[in-house]
Amino acid sequence: MNKKRIVLSIAATLCTSMLNAESFDTLFKEGKLSGEIRSMYMEYNEKNAPDNYATAAGGMLEYALGDFRGISGGVKFVTTNDIASLSGEGVKRNSELSGEKKSYNQLSEAYLSYSYRGVALKAGRQSFDTPLADTDDIRMIPNSFEAYTLGFEKESFSLFLGNIQKWQGVDAGLENRWVKTGEDGTNFIGCGYANDMLEANIWFYNFTKTSLADQQNGAENIANNSYYGDISSSFKIAEDVAIGAGLQYLKQEESAHSGVKSEIYGITTHAEAMGFALDVSYNEARREAAKHSFSGYGGGTLYTNMDAMILDEITEDARAYAWVGALSYEYKGVNLSYAYGDFKTDRDANYQKAHIVEQDFSVEYSYNKALRVSAIYVMDRNKEDSRSEDFNNDNFRVLLAYNF
Repeated sequence: MNKKRIVLSIAATLCTSMLNAESFDTLFKEGKLSGEIRSMYMEYNEKNAPDNYATAAGGMLEYALGDFRGISGGVKFVTTNDIASLSGEGVKRNSELSGEKKSYNQLSEAYLSYSYRGVALKAGRQSFDTPLADTDDIRMIPNSFEAYTLGFEKESFSLFLGNIQKWQGVDAGLENRWVKTGEDGTNFIGCGYANDMLEANIWFYNFTKTSLADQQNGAENIANNSYYGDISSSFKIAEDVAIGAGLQYLKQEESAHSGVKSEIYGITTHAEAMGFALDVSYNEARREAAKHSFSGYGGGTLYTNMDAMILDEITEDARAYAWVGALSYEYKGVNLSYAYGDFKTDRDANYQKAHIVEQDFSVEYSYNKALRVSAIYVMDRNKEDSRSEDFNNDNFRVLLAYNF
């Protein structure tokens, strides 16, 4: 039985179960409407290209059905639209907020779900966060996925598996709408264990090959098998003092001549006291001749990922490594943070080197549970090539969001 027949069978069963007055009354009577109104201003001050900026307004509107004998469902609509008078024109316009068409509207979620004794089955458009497929909500539109998923939780143990057929969002490209994740989609399975002191996770992803037709239309072939694991521990020394550390490992095996092959190690340490927090992290990717790494559908999971720079940018045919230090302070709803990252490679096969330095300054204020304001200033510098248009810019963003 193929995937379409399975989904139709599930949908038919759920619909049959709902075809009575009691179920309809429960599902809609306990239904909940929620959403978020958000507006963002963003500008790039480029060192070797024209500056650009844009302001957008939009948000999300979500309706979740109530629960009837484990059966539920929901829909979410997202929208972002440029404010013309506060946005640049031509080369001075930034398209990251609303796409090239200056407007993006999408039914980002539409799903049916069934849960029973810790098991949760969901089919349709949905959101979730895993190491190599996540929402990555750092602009106006978060990522979401057209997928079939199965989750299970019991005490300290969790299991999550599924198949992703398509995805949408800023990372997928706002001009592309729903993008295929391979001829047979992306299969994944992950399990985790967590208690008060220890957390461990193991994940496997099978990214199937991109069809020739899609490659001819510009889609990248990222076919590979990815194995990811991490383990972390934290200790509370006093009432407001804690320390922690973590290790991670990512191995990617190429398939279908995609060029994706990597082996990446990571370590992180954490300390906090009296509202202050300090994190120091390191990642290293071994050199794979004429190969590169792949961070998945979203922002990726490496400890050293920053606002703009991630290790993927420099792993092509080179040994790459990065360290990031971050200091933050939180007091009465205000969070201040500063992060410094240094990304380098040894010389690659073409005797070239990469050296990118990024600094992130951010502040966030939560007035209450509904209203928040945040701002971030990002400075990227290409230390090996000051004339390059890549990673030689300053990026400033302000977000105003209201939840209801």
